[in-house]
Amino acid sequence: MGAAQADPARHGRRRLGLLPHPPADPAVTALDPRPGTAAAPDPAAAPVGARGDVADRATAAFRTGYGEPPAGRWAAPGRVNLIGEHTDYNDGYVLPFALPLRTVVAAAPQPGTTWTVRSELAGEPVTFGVDQVTGAGRVPGWAGYVAGVVWALRAAGHPVPGARLAIASDVPLGAGLSSSAALEAAVLAALVDLGGLDLPADARPRLAQRAENEYVGAPTGIMDQSAVIRCRAGHALFLDCRTEAVDHIPFDLAADGLAVLVVDSRAPHRHADGEYAARRAACERAARVLGVPALRDVGVADLADALDRLPDDETRRRLRHVVTENQRVLDTVDLLRADRIREIGPLLTASHASMRDDFEITVPEVDTAVEAALAAGALGARMTGGGFGGCVLALVDAAAADSVAAAVATAYAARGFTAPAHFTALPTHGTTQL
Repeated sequence: MGAAQADPARHGRRRLGLLPHPPADPAVTALDPRPGTAAAPDPAAAPVGARGDVADRATAAFRTGYGEPPAGRWAAPGRVNLIGEHTDYNDGYVLPFALPLRTVVAAAPQPGTTWTVRSELAGEPVTFGVDQVTGAGRVPGWAGYVAGVVWALRAAGHPVPGARLAIASDVPLGAGLSSSAALEAAVLAALVDLGGLDLPADARPRLAQRAENEYVGAPTGIMDQSAVIRCRAGHALFLDCRTEAVDHIPFDLAADGLAVLVVDSRAPHRHADGEYAARRAACERAARVLGVPALRDVGVADLADALDRLPDDETRRRLRHVVTENQRVLDTVDLLRADRIREIGPLLTASHASMRDDFEITVPEVDTAVEAALAAGALGARMTGGGFGGCVLALVDAAAADSVAAAVATAYAARGFTAPAHFTALPTHGTTQL
């Protein structure tokens, strides 16, 4: 959970001192195909249940830290983006779904206007008061994401109650699965309920985004917070990032004998902060030249003319990715609505090629994972997240998930990469009180 490591390639976030634990369901598994060898111990790849249920851990941390049980527990999931990369800040379309990996906040009120927060692995608790939430960025590190939520609520005119919180998470850090958004959403839900605040569900993603953008200083789009708050089980969330309108698209993988295999590439994030900013700046520059509010306003039919109007090849490639990626999202939604899930595979693979060749945000580890998954029979595969590391998702026959994952591990070993981790995912629900 650790917000700052959630998506560093995507958002340029600071690293947190909050470490992930293995999910209880599904398994996150470290892979090493070489006979007689074992992957080095890794907290994100430990056996299922090695640390127990995440909600129980949050409760135990609260009891240990504060000497009494919490008033309640609130959970928010990680998310994976099925398709639609770097379209969110271009006012485009995205199609994420929630993962069965959760950040849980156990919380109770405390008198006055101070907030104390503990993480299961961060050592000492952090306490902050009103002075630290009157201006942006005054609480550093992982606790800044909690303070950011308090700040955003207060800035919106809500009387935020003082509170004690304890946090546990199974959402891996640095994998592009929105651990920061999960933290923000769970904290937000806890504070809203503890204070009896009037904050409709559809207003919560924007407030959580503001906490991250303006208090923490990470320039995220609206997708992550929308996904972890608004997703439904068995569905993907079709989000229009301009209007914030959503549609819940049936995504019943099990009925078709399919699964989404998620592979954590374990790639070190290379130049992520500056590269993310450069991609966003290129998109904004292209929109200015074309005289449109955002690149979402350039359709596939307009692409050839728009490319001719741009001054350099790099900007043209960035535009081409965004325009074609938006269309791929729309095409994927059409196929899912028609119950033709298997046919989305080529769109996923085309998305990866566009990220690799036009947006130039992939790295050898993720390219290797995609190529190996496809060679092993995946119906489609792509990097997910902001790029320069993170995760790969592959649409696979459920019975073939292990063999596809093993093929990726074999390809990694052949190239001397750190062994990847993997899990299979089915769409689950968004933020909830337990």
